[in-house]
Amino acid sequence: MRKTYFTPGPAELFPTVERHYQDAFEQQLGSISHRSQKFRDIYKHTVEQLRILMNVPETNGIFFTGSATEIWERLIQNTVEHESFHLVNGSFSKKFYDFSVDLNKFAHKFEKPFGEGFDNSEIEVPEYAELICTTANETSSGVQMRPAEIHKLKRANKDKFVCVDMVSSAPYPDLDFNTIDSAFFSVQKSFGMPAGLGCWIVNPTMLEKAERMKIHENQIGTYHSLPSLFKNFSKFETPETPNVMAIYVLGKVAEDMNNIGIETIRKQTEKKAKVLYDFADKCDFLEVFVKNPEHRSQTVVVVNVKEKSAADIIKQVQTDVNMVIGSGYGDFKATQLRIANFAAVNLEQVETLVEALRKV
Repeated sequence: MRKTYFTPGPAELFPTVERHYQDAFEQQLGSISHRSQKFRDIYKHTVEQLRILMNVPETNGIFFTGSATEIWERLIQNTVEHESFHLVNGSFSKKFYDFSVDLNKFAHKFEKPFGEGFDNSEIEVPEYAELICTTANETSSGVQMRPAEIHKLKRANKDKFVCVDMVSSAPYPDLDFNTIDSAFFSVQKSFGMPAGLGCWIVNPTMLEKAERMKIHENQIGTYHSLPSLFKNFSKFETPETPNVMAIYVLGKVAEDMNNIGIETIRKQTEKKAKVLYDFADKCDFLEVFVKNPEHRSQTVVVVNVKEKSAADIIKQVQTDVNMVIGSGYGDFKATQLRIANFAAVNLEQVETLVEALRKV
């Protein structure tokens, strides 16, 4: 009997993923050249479907990397000469900040306790910060930053770049790519694919900054620098041999999501999240971790465990209904559960999970 994964990444595979990979094998896509017309057609199709799904302007480049973690480094290398600014409220936003420090930038941070979120009204951006780093969904703590607050942050800082880590929420957030400068995600979470591909959306203004930095002998990286990525993107090619099969499957999954409709996916996500939060609110041994409802993630639900062992709950649910829940992150591993609410799981599966938890 197959398991159902409610883990926050790698996560449950989107229902059509296996078929798309089988099609990719039958077409022998693992053997084609990334300079072939076949690959250009695959890249173009994936870009077209992502533009539709996430409402990305034609002017923005859409690039592929090995992971979203790599994109942290590329963003800082290509857009920050001296100073970056980071909103930190969990383990992953903290790691993004750490990358900037390790790259010898002057990194500022506005840090909140684990489980608390940000509103634009409380954020003061340092005068000389060049890049503002936000997280749409902090995977470790289950906190979201609402798109409206991100857009306000950019409008109040028009002279600075705003990038959005949407690793565990894309394509759910309704981001305005005419407002923000960059966003990125990886495929093993909300897109329900095996890990091994990062996707980076970038506007041309960032390219201009990278080109200026290169002229002034800043280290902006090599094959995955923005000038290199944009140059190859103009031909629907990549600087290096990429994960062709994953790019193909991502395009097919995005097409499947477009056939469902992004608004339908968003409504389904919110309905499933409400079922999970409502149950946790009424449950004797669970407690919703994020106190402010406006800051509660719709894609990664985090709950505290009271009077029981998180590991025991995870084990019992898997034994009873063959569903796998994620444990808390880092120091919270033993005391929290993280329940992924991605598009790959449906309302019926969520209700089955809730019934299993009710019987614990």
